[in-house]
Amino acid sequence: MPKALIFDVFGTVVDWRGSITREVRAIAECKRVHLNAGKFANEWRSGYQPAMDRVRKGDLPWLNLDALHRLILDELTKKYHLHQLSEDEIDRLNRAWHRLKPWPDSVRGLKIIKKNYTISPLSNGNFSLLNNMAKHSDLPWDCIISAELFGHYKPDPETYLGAAKLLDLNPDQVMLCAAHKDDLLAAQACGLKTAFIKRPREFPPSMKIDLSTDTRFDYNADSIIDLGNQLNVD
Repeated sequence: MPKALIFDVFGTVVDWRGSITREVRAIAECKRVHLNAGKFANEWRSGYQPAMDRVRKGDLPWLNLDALHRLILDELTKKYHLHQLSEDEIDRLNRAWHRLKPWPDSVRGLKIIKKNYTISPLSNGNFSLLNNMAKHSDLPWDCIISAELFGHYKPDPETYLGAAKLLDLNPDQVMLCAAHKDDLLAAQACGLKTAFIKRPREFPPSMKIDLSTDTRFDYNADSIIDLGNQLNVD
C-alpha cells in the first residue's frame, strides 16, 4: 500500500473547463462582447501543452504556469478582439486559474483519504496558484508540491521522482492519482503506484476521451470518494 497519494489537479480535482467558462462569460457580458465562452476556455487550455513544449525545447526560458497562461491569453485576446480589457482585467482573468472550483466529490473524498494517507497535489500549476486554489476551494492538502519546485513540467521524470524525494519516500510508496492516462503511465515508468480517476465531464462530449477501466493501473475509480472506499479508509 502507498504511504502518500499525490494528485493531478486540473481536471482530476477541479473542473477547469466549467470554472474558466463561467469567468470568461462573466467578463464578456460585462464588456458586452459576444463570444463562445466554452470555446475560449477550451482554446486557452489547448495552448498549455504546446507552451510547455516550447520551454522544454529551449524556445522559451523556464516560465511558471501563470506566465504560460498569460502568453496564451494575450494571443486569445487579440483573436477575440478583447482590446477593451484593461491590464488589471486581463490579469484578473489570467488568475481565474487560481479560483477553479472542485468537482462535487473532491473535497469530501480528499478529507476521507487524508485520514490514513498524506495527500498533496503534484501539478504543473505554480506554487502560488495551487496555494490560492486550495484556500479558495477548501482543498485539504497536507502540503503542496508544484512542478515549479523542480524546474520541470510533468511528464518529466524529475517531477514524479522529485515528489517522492520531498516526501522522503521510495517511488513505490507514492501513488499518483489522475484523470489522464498519459500522466499515470509516466509516473508508473518512474516506479510510482497509480490510480485512474474517471472524469467524463472534463472535456466537451465531442472529444472522445478514453475512460475505460485500465488494468495497467493499481486502482480505477469513478470519483475520489470511490478511491477512498477502495483504499478501505475508515
